Amino acid sequence: MQVWFAEHPLVSYIVIFLLITYVYNKVFRVHQKLPLLKEIILYILMALGSGMLLIFQVDKLPIIQCLLVAVGLMLLVRIRYFVEGRQKKKDEAPSENV
Repeated sequence: MQVWFAEHPLVSYIVIFLLITYVYNKVFRVHQKLPLLKEIILYILMALGSGMLLIFQVDKLPIIQCLLVAVGLMLLVRIRYFVEGRQKKKDEAPSENV
């Protein structure tokens, strides 16, 4: 997989940018929207950072794989919060009927 990504840098760049954008939006984004100019600057900086990470990816460092692990862990945390929320609702429901 590492060799394939090294042979296809455009695909690698797009995957890195999408994964970085997902991580930013799910972890670091504040609840209120940023002004449009700041939002544009932020995405330009993420695009430049993706270019730097692409250099590392082509240079045989597992950047995409590490980002996929990060996204996978984020997914596990979201599933855990979902299950805990359902469990909390289930525990609170019988106490209201009494």
